[in-house]
Amino acid sequence: MIDRRLASNFNWLYFLSILLVSVIGVVTIYSANHARPEEFFRGLYIKQIYWIGYGLIAMLVALALDYRWFSRYAYLIYALTIIGLGYVLLNGVVVSGSKRWIRIASISIQVSEFAKIAIIIVLAKYFESGKLSGQYTLRDLIVPALLTATIGGFIVVQPDLGTTMMILFIFLAFIVAIEINHATLIKLFVGGLALAPTLWFVLKDYQKARLHTLFNPELDPLGAGYHSIQSKIAIGSGGFWGKGLFAGTQSRLNFLPEKHTDFIFSVFAEETGFIGVILLISLFVFIILKGLNIAFRAADRFGFFLSLGLILSIAFYIIFNVGMTIGIFPITGLPLPFLSYGGSSLITNFFAIGLLLNVEMRRTLH
Repeated sequence: MIDRRLASNFNWLYFLSILLVSVIGVVTIYSANHARPEEFFRGLYIKQIYWIGYGLIAMLVALALDYRWFSRYAYLIYALTIIGLGYVLLNGVVVSGSKRWIRIASISIQVSEFAKIAIIIVLAKYFESGKLSGQYTLRDLIVPALLTATIGGFIVVQPDLGTTMMILFIFLAFIVAIEINHATLIKLFVGGLALAPTLWFVLKDYQKARLHTLFNPELDPLGAGYHSIQSKIAIGSGGFWGKGLFAGTQSRLNFLPEKHTDFIFSVFAEETGFIGVILLISLFVFIILKGLNIAFRAADRFGFFLSLGLILSIAFYIIFNVGMTIGIFPITGLPLPFLSYGGSSLITNFFAIGLLLNVEMRRTLH
């Protein structure tokens, strides 16, 4: 349970910042769908409120347990995650051509969202008791590379390229954090460059089309380039002050696809303009910088690696989603943390914030 001495260390400003972004998400989801004739879409903002409630419960669980508990059971958590991903491949629910979900009663759960937490925990465990910074060689990275590749392999075949990229990014971030020697870093860099072209043959046709139209969406304006074009029109039409809440034309007239998930930033930008975007980005910057501050001030190596992995995963989603909507990254379907509609994403992100606050709260007790 939570020690009463920890209550004074709870970072209310950080928590309220997260909650504020979540409230903005609820309002934006309502705005994106309130004019649609389908009752399902009009009620999504209500469901999002419920998911925020579940997310807060997940955050409380993360706060109640000493974060070192996750170190003790890291490999068990990893094994259960692999079993869950295997079940998705065998009995998962197919939505829009991707098999990413399992259905429990009336609830759909995206296991890959929980997998990103599992890989962070297990990598933090591995590097917690490893060598000192600067002493790692290529051989020392075999085990964490296999742990990462196994989870990544299960996710990429769903297919879910965005989450796979995020897991690879986390692995690379850990490599930077442990400060491997220069010779090993050069070998990894050269090996990565050599293998990069082979990734093209792993991509699906629609993924290749998105890359083709990344820098020139007009090559296929009604196909692969449509999402990017409509998103940039929505963001640009917001101007300085925005068109006003519930008044976004790209959203209201349904030109903007996936507007409550992938492109919710475009809806927000069109309605609130440059001013709203600056305020939202400022909130995200504060969340990321404070998360990094928690990581670098952690009481032990596990707390450092755990916090670093968690906040970098959130930062990756923020940067990639915003970059996707303005046309500098390919469309991959990554949600915008705390803003996009989605239960699994919200719960795991609130759980991640709970662990970050956990690390900070217990720093002074060690």
